[in-house]
Amino acid sequence: MQYLIDTHTFLWFTEGSNELSLRAKSIIADKNNQIYLSIGSLWEISIKTAIGKLEVLADYELIIDDVVGNDIEILPINFAHTVIQNRLPFYHRDPFDRIIVSQAIAENIDLISIDTIFDSYFSDKEVSRIG
Repeated sequence: MQYLIDTHTFLWFTEGSNELSLRAKSIIADKNNQIYLSIGSLWEISIKTAIGKLEVLADYELIIDDVVGNDIEILPINFAHTVIQNRLPFYHRDPFDRIIVSQAIAENIDLISIDTIFDSYFSDKEVSRIG
């Protein structure tokens, strides 16, 4: 199976946080699953660490080691993703979350996130949120 993980999901998984559900941990750790992280998430982490709004356990430059070390594939943003984002209702105003939702919809892959507002975007889609 394929899954897209939200920014906080990635950070919690790589930092071993208890905030991540056991179900989410097991899905991400299962080598039979293909796990994707949006380049938008890396952009978000980069911006938020640079302005001091987010602290990570290591320097930002080392984040890629967590991506590669956990066999996570980076999902680029393409034009189709931006078209979907452009048409989304504004349940969520965060641009990073909106592009991640758009990517999940465009790629037709479930999103692992605790953000329940995403459920509103997926209510009429084959995509779902896993908490």
